[in-house]
Amino acid sequence: EVQLVESGGGLVQAGGSLRLSCAASGFTFDDYAIGWFRQAPGNEREGVSCISSSDGSTYYADSVKGRFTISGDNVKNTVYLQMNSLKPEDTAVYYCAADCDLGAPYWGQGTQVTVSS
Repeated sequence: EVQLVESGGGLVQAGGSLRLSCAASGFTFDDYAIGWFRQAPGNEREGVSCISSSDGSTYYADSVKGRFTISGDNVKNTVYLQMNSLKPEDTAVYYCAADCDLGAPYWGQGTQVTVSS
């Protein structure tokens, strides 16, 4: 059974940092790219970052470039999203998925990130 489990969300003040984790089971990162998405109340789900399984190349949305870093640990089958200099507008439920677009076949349950001003 394929599972993606996010963790690491929480409440942080503006300017603070959080590290999200996405632990995968039932498949290996060789099979899929892993993407991070987020959805704020009343907004559509949007892509935040993605890491390729083939060459490790990364993608970042303009809104998070320079503040967020995606990385992967193939031994632990886990992808991380280090989020620095957080802003209130980063508040959302963050999801990881087995691909870089909204059509990804597998999704985690999400983890809440709340940034207070």
